Amino acid sequence: MAEAKAILRYVRIAPRKARAVVDLIRGQKVPHALTVLKYTPRSAAKVVEKVLRSAVANAEQKEMGDSGAMWVSKAYVDVGATYKRFRARSMGRANSIHKRTSHITVVVSAPEAALRK
Repeated sequence: MAEAKAILRYVRIAPRKARAVVDLIRGQKVPHALTVLKYTPRSAAKVVEKVLRSAVANAEQKEMGDSGAMWVSKAYVDVGATYKRFRARSMGRANSIHKRTSHITVVVSAPEAALRK
């Protein structure tokens, strides 16, 4: 089975929030996954849609066939670097703030029947 992959690294969105969106499209056909992402009211949906479109473009570059026949075989979010910042508090104290980043990976596959044509 032919696969095409796209990775977006160091995205400024928490992995926990991105995983909720990625779970929606895993195992779906590409057109259905794009529709789901378009109407998902989360900020991570736009980022995941961008990665999915990139994976489809990579597949078309490899001449894997029509994007309508492809499906999202793998989609996962890994933890990226955490930016550590401090916020001033009263009486000279400081609280730490962790700005988390993600690495988003989407893999699309084409069925074998589509490749033989």
